[in-house]
Amino acid sequence: MDHTIRTFDADLSELARKVVQMGRSVKQQIENATAAVRRHDAALAEQVAAADSGVDAQQREIEGLAVTIIARRQPVAVDLRELVGVMRMAGDLERIGDYAKNVAKRVAALNNNFRIDAVMPQLELMVQQVLHQLDSVLESYERRDVNKALEVWRRDQDIDALNSSLFRTLLTHMMEDPRSISSCTHLLFCAKHIERIGDHITNIAEAIYYIVEGHEVEEERPKADTTSKDVVRPA
Repeated sequence: MDHTIRTFDADLSELARKVVQMGRSVKQQIENATAAVRRHDAALAEQVAAADSGVDAQQREIEGLAVTIIARRQPVAVDLRELVGVMRMAGDLERIGDYAKNVAKRVAALNNNFRIDAVMPQLELMVQQVLHQLDSVLESYERRDVNKALEVWRRDQDIDALNSSLFRTLLTHMMEDPRSISSCTHLLFCAKHIERIGDHITNIAEAIYYIVEGHEVEEERPKADTTSKDVVRPA
């Protein structure tokens, strides 16, 4: 909806642009962190960690602009929901950046003796699903497409299922070869960080739903994470 004061529309447009830009930044972080794990690239891992401060700065900039708009315009209804939703989204994007950094930090602890290619396809499948979800949720925000946001929300369980499958695979490797325990443990943490990224993307989808519909999603969030209950026994 266009506003009488055109600078208000310009402020909201600039805010939306910054949110999408921040989303692209954290996507690059995820991609670089995954590549660092795959290649055991310590330099790239350090680059991911160093870039996290830039993501933090983007969050502060978005929140500062949102607060300024609230103070100047005193928005109500959908405009106020937009600003509240944007601050929620920026917080989730910042946490996604933190998890990407945490994945990269595991590179230094991975043991070159473990054949990471045995499990990397499963990990990268999780990452590809997460990246697809992130692209979709940013697109849904740009278009205010609540149906697409709900699709992202419902598909979080796919990431949970991939995490559970990788969890069982890594436990099996550890039981078959105790020398792999250290590396597999760190890869378990990597997988959990990626699964948590999926959760924050789902939070963003909920924020978009709130902006458009004016209330929270009423359904219970679908989950398929069985890692807290899975028991893997030696053959």
